[in-house]
Order: sequence, then structure tokens, then C-alpha cells
Amino acid sequence: MATRLDRLSGWLYGQPSLLAAIAYAAWAINIVLGRFVAGHIPPVMLSFLRWGLAFLIVLPFTWTHLRRDWPLIRRHLGLFTVLALTGTSAYNTMAYWGLQYTQAINALLIQSTAPLLVALWAFMLFGDRLSTRQATGIAISFVGVIAILSRGDIGVLGEISFNRGDIWFFAALVVFAFYSALVKTRPRIHPLSFLAFSMGWGALCLVPFLILETASGRQTVLDATTALVLLYVAVLPSSVAYICYNRAIELAGPNRVAALYPLIVAFGAILAIPLLGERPQLFHLLGCALIFAGVIVATRNGRPTAVKEAVKE
Repeated sequence: MATRLDRLSGWLYGQPSLLAAIAYAAWAINIVLGRFVAGHIPPVMLSFLRWGLAFLIVLPFTWTHLRRDWPLIRRHLGLFTVLALTGTSAYNTMAYWGLQYTQAINALLIQSTAPLLVALWAFMLFGDRLSTRQATGIAISFVGVIAILSRGDIGVLGEISFNRGDIWFFAALVVFAFYSALVKTRPRIHPLSFLAFSMGWGALCLVPFLILETASGRQTVLDATTALVLLYVAVLPSSVAYICYNRAIELAGPNRVAALYPLIVAFGAILAIPLLGERPQLFHLLGCALIFAGVIVATRNGRPTAVKEAVKE
């Protein structure tokens, strides 16, 4: 049994599209839960608890790798700090803050711009360009996103209003897109070392802002429901999803992985049926079909984007 599991995990670790899909499924649930606990846990506290708990959970499994890689981490502390801030603490805090004031449909619509934001950062930083196939796939997926968010009625989109929460959520996405483009340049350390450092250092960087938030009178309501939410966000969206996402970028480059980003909307629509009691409708089927078709177009028979050589020791 152990040998089979090892073979399965070894095979999975070489499948960028599947790894990205796992990460996006976990993050689709995270968006819903982030909106759900918006009135119970302030954004900085939620982000701090998410990454602090995740760090404590993974530390026993990463300690050996972290000790071995520490000299290289310390040598490139500036780059690792930027990655920790943009990939974990700053991005999530801004997103959670935005989710307090925006509607789920707005957040999902903003999420659909992620492939273009990643492509823009990849071009600005490294000169990487979207291929025609990737751009076509993104366009097809975007039509599917619109079909789902408009519930089959394009006129609904004209009634959407944007507020400060939307601005913060979009700014958070810009920050994460920067991380997505930059993460491929990290020094070659063990993935678990990188994950643990990003979690722990990202949580510590939030402490000054946590003190300010607490001093402002924002209170945390901890009950059984929020405890379960915290446990989920500390394990799947934080630990499992980031391992999968970072590995997918390492294998295929940021543009190809970003082309799969509309899967978050598709997974959100699928999960809304059992979790929120929504009835399956034709626009669900049409939208998800277009999103998956766009993903296939963007990734099928394409050579992975050439990943620039990472910083060496």
C-alpha cells in the first residue's frame, strides 16, 4: 500500500494542471468561508490565525528541511520576505478585509481577472508572453465565468455596483499575481522549507497590524463554527493548496497555471449546490462546460513555459 501511495504522490507531483486544480478547489471554498466569518473574525486576526496555525501544523514535518535550508534562506532573506508578504500575509489580509464589504458575485468576478494580472506581471518582470492558445483558452473560460455569475442573464451584470471592498479585493489579487510571477525565481530549497518559512514569517509580519486592529476595538467571536473554519483554512487552502500551486508554477510557469484560474468560479458554482442549497440550472452546466473547455484549450498539447533558472546557492 505504501509503495502505491508513493507512486501516486510521485505521479501527482509531476502534473501541473491537476496540482493547480487542487489548489483552486481549496481556494474556492476559502472565498466562501472568508465571506461567512467576516463578521466574526477581523481580517488581520483571521489572516494571523490562519498562517500561525498552519505554521504550527506543518513545523514538525518541515523542521529538518528548514534547518538544512536556513543558511540559504538567510542569504536571500529579502526575496523570501517579499514572497512571504505577497503570497501569504498581505494578500490574504487585504482579501479578507475586502470580503467584509463586497458580495460574493463581485469577488468571483474580480477573481476572473487573475490570468490577465499574472500575465501582465510575468511580462513586466521577465518578458514572458501569453501564447495564442493560452489567450484563447482564457477568453473561452471568461465567457463561462460570465454565464455563471450572471445566472444566464447578462443584464444582471449591469446592476452590479462596486465599493471599497471590491477595490481592496482587486488590490489583493494584484499582489498575489505579483507573487505568482515572482515565485519561480526563489532559490532552490525544499518546498516544505519554503512553505514553513512563508507561513511563520508572514504571520510574524502581521503582529504590528494585529496590535493596531485589536487596539481599535475589533473583537473576535470564537465559537465551534469559526474554530472549524480556522482549522480548514490552516490545512487545505494554506498548506496543501500552496504546495500544489508553487509546484505547478515550478513545472509549467505562471501563465499556464494562471490560465486555469477560472476553475475557482466553476468549483464555487459546483460547491454552491450541496453547500448553499442552490438548484442545478442550465447556466451552471453551460458556464462550467465553457470554463473547462477554455482550460483544455489553454493547457492541452502545450509546452510548459520556460522557467528561468532559480537563484543558486
